[in-house]
Parts: sequence; structure tokens; C-alpha cells
Amino acid sequence: MNCIRKSTRLAAATILAGTALGGSVAAQEAQFTIAVSIPAATHGWTGGVVYHAEQAEAQVEAAFPNIDVIVSTASSATAQVSALEDLSATNDLDALVILPFTSEELTGPVEQVVSNGTFIAVVDRGLSDPSIQDLYVAGDNIAVGANTAEWLVDKLGGEGEIVVLRGIPTVIDDERIEGFTEVIDQSDIEILDIQYANWNQDEAFTLMQDYLAKYPNIDAVWANDDDMLLGVLEAVDQAGRDDVQYALGSNGMKQVIEMVMAEDARTPISTPYAPSMIASALYMTAAQFAGQAPMRGTFLLDAPLITPENAEQFYFPDSPF
Repeated sequence: MNCIRKSTRLAAATILAGTALGGSVAAQEAQFTIAVSIPAATHGWTGGVVYHAEQAEAQVEAAFPNIDVIVSTASSATAQVSALEDLSATNDLDALVILPFTSEELTGPVEQVVSNGTFIAVVDRGLSDPSIQDLYVAGDNIAVGANTAEWLVDKLGGEGEIVVLRGIPTVIDDERIEGFTEVIDQSDIEILDIQYANWNQDEAFTLMQDYLAKYPNIDAVWANDDDMLLGVLEAVDQAGRDDVQYALGSNGMKQVIEMVMAEDARTPISTPYAPSMIASALYMTAAQFAGQAPMRGTFLLDAPLITPENAEQFYFPDSPF
């Protein structure tokens, strides 16, 4: 599939207005059902996914009364498989937008949905067999790491000592680390330590405490997720360490963007990995039916630096994330 880069804020108004203008009378008269299957709001980022999915559901249905959107959440991979089976059994699905809980467990059930001729849009976590999907929407994880590292190399003058916190062992985490370390390796900055904290604030707090006890000087910290960043900041503050010049995360959590807006000296930038990508996928899927627009392929959403100058573009005050 072709890979197309798009901005992180893929505006609903632009896509929905475009499909409305291009839609045929037949498309407007026919009735369509789109299911959205996503993880439940078990932590900050997935809470944001649920919020943006529900917002997009309302926008699509308001713009196109002939499209019915069903949002289904699940607290585990097993629950998502069961929910997907129920959705398929009780509805004639024209399209499925899915953010899989896990790739392996959801690939088979999605394949069953495909056998009914359903359009498949996969978000963020890919399936084990990408040939199943018609559309794939995700953030550019390599750019998340690389753009953060480039900023840090510049601010540290190409030298210093840093520590890194990884997330859960996944392709997403691997790509972020790949992008970050490739840039850092081209400088004289030393990565003192790099360990997993599983995208968890409490685990990040404990790991950062260990780092602080082990290393008398740490110039900067990169936690590749904002939930972990909050734990890092708490540990640094409790230790009273003033050697940590920068503590950076990613994902564009509301609380972190507020720090960026306030021009916080320690956390002056972030990078987006917006949970609103679920909305982008739903808008593009709706375009298949509302305007007969062939939105197919792979769309990687950009990961530009979030700075005080552009932070408002990435700030959703009503979102839980």
C-alpha cells in the first residue's frame, strides 16, 4: 500500500465537507453501518481514544444521517474478540474501524469480518496480516523518537549524559527507541541507562528513583510516553535534583501540553501521538460511503515538535488525555 504522511490534526470539517460535496444521490440514500472497536479507557491515552471516537461518531452521524456509527469498547483482547463477534452477528457491517488490543489475537476475528465484504480500517496497532486491511492510520513512531532526539542534541550542545524509559515491548516502542537512539548515536551524548517502565506512571516513578540513586549526574531524561513522564517529574522533584535540565515525553497529553504552553523550562516541548487518530480513521472510512472517495492505503500522521508557538493546535481541554 502507498504510505502517505498527514498532519496530526486531520480536520473533521475538511474531510466531511469534501465528502458531502462529492457525494452522489445514491450514496446519500443508501444506509451504511460502521463499527468502531477500540480498547476501553484503562489509562490516559486510551481514554483519549474513546473520547475522540465518540466525538467523531456524533460528527459523522450529524453530517450524514444515512451512516450509523457504533462505538464498542473492550477492556482486554479477549473481550474485544467477543465484542467483535457480537457486532458482526447483530449488524450488517459495511465497515470496521479497529484499534486492536493485540495484533495476534484480533487478526483471526477481523479476518472473519473481512469474509463478509466489510471495509477494514486499522488504527495504531497493526494486525499480524496487514493484507486484511484496506486502510491503516497510525502515528510515525520513528519520527516521535528522532524529532525529540534532534531537539535534545541541539539544546545539550551535542554532549551530556541522559537516561531513557521505554514503554511496553511492542513494535511501537521499538520504533520510538530506534528513531531516538539513531540520532543520539551521532552525537557525544551518552545514554547511561535504558529500561522498561511499561508506559505506567508508577513504574516510571520507581525506575527514575533508581536512576537518580545510581547516577550522580543526569542532564536529561526521555520517557517515550507522557504517562511515564509524570512519574519521572515526581521522582526528580522529590529527590530535589537540579542537574536534570530537561525531562521530555511524547504523546501530547493535555497536562504536558499545558506545561509547554506555560514555557516550562524542564519540559518545553513534546511530540504528538494523538489519540484523535481514531477520529481521522473514522472520517476517512465514512468518506468511502458519504462521497464514494477511495480512501485506501497507509497514512502515517506527522510527529512535529509541540512548542509554545503551536501547542494550542494539539490541545483538547475537554479530552481526558
